[in-house]
Amino acid sequence: MKIAVLAGGTSSERNVSFQTGKMVASALKEKGHDICFLDAFTGVPDFDAATCFSQTDFDSVAEEIHEIAPDPAALARIPRPGNDGFFGPNVLQICKAADIVFIALHGACGEDGRIQAVFDLLDIPYTGSGSFGSQIAMHKGMTKHLMREANIPTPKGVCARKSDPASLPETPVLPCVIKPCCGGSSVGVSIARNPAEYEAALSTAFSYEEEILIEEYIKGRELSCGILNGQALPVIEIRPLQGFYDYKNKYQPGMTEELCPAEIPAHCARAIQDYTQRLYQALQLDIYARIDFLLTEDENIYCLEANTLPGMTAVSLLPQEAAAVGISFPDLCEEIIRLSLKKRGKSTWN
Repeated sequence: MKIAVLAGGTSSERNVSFQTGKMVASALKEKGHDICFLDAFTGVPDFDAATCFSQTDFDSVAEEIHEIAPDPAALARIPRPGNDGFFGPNVLQICKAADIVFIALHGACGEDGRIQAVFDLLDIPYTGSGSFGSQIAMHKGMTKHLMREANIPTPKGVCARKSDPASLPETPVLPCVIKPCCGGSSVGVSIARNPAEYEAALSTAFSYEEEILIEEYIKGRELSCGILNGQALPVIEIRPLQGFYDYKNKYQPGMTEELCPAEIPAHCARAIQDYTQRLYQALQLDIYARIDFLLTEDENIYCLEANTLPGMTAVSLLPQEAAAVGISFPDLCEEIIRLSLKKRGKSTWN
């Protein structure tokens, strides 16, 4: 099968996306598929349909993950001859030539439904959730609203816009968590414990997006639950060695410990899996996703957000959860493709 693995892009999660893409491309190559691993933003200057799916060197495409996320504004200024708007040279041509596109993008222009909508219009099969579910799940405020409608516990929170100072709380309740409304990988996320930290956190979050989420701070254990084809996977616990699960702790080796299955009471694990399935359905997600939670000392559970294209790097959570039920990483990648083709009526692959 000819598979285009689409990574990179222009979001602050660009480098994380490359690592996801590299691992996916390598795993699918191991399974015997023909792979084209490419950056959605820079594209491929010379497109040769006969050879572009014969890649063996995926390291030359991928960029390393550093402690600080890339600046999307700087990326957008890179000149690209012959591009199609967001897409770099020949990206759409390669995607059309593939049997399916494995979307390894994270963040804006990848996880927010826009690329999915383009592919739907062009009848290009792709992995993961459709455009509608992706768009809704990307907005943390809308996701929180749907959690409440589905009776899924979540921290109190309000959205605020940079262009509307009146939307900010007059007297914020501290401590609180401030994050970009449509961001990922904890980029731009801060915990504010005093007024000075609150103002600094607002400035940081607004530097990434026009709209932010100001959320009640909940002290608890950080947990996550993946879901594959509507079935919740084992719950995993994330234990940063210091601080919270921010960008640095997520992607720098040795900064965080993960334990799967999480050592939590069985009834808490079952409740988290149930909330995961309910939110997956409420957001109209498909194929696979990951939902993040907090668990307090008195066993209260709080749902934080949904990830429609969860990371697939060497330290990512979903592959660890799949491994806990006997699904290897290459098999997980193939299963995502099989389910995605079936969902879009493109294959009878069993």
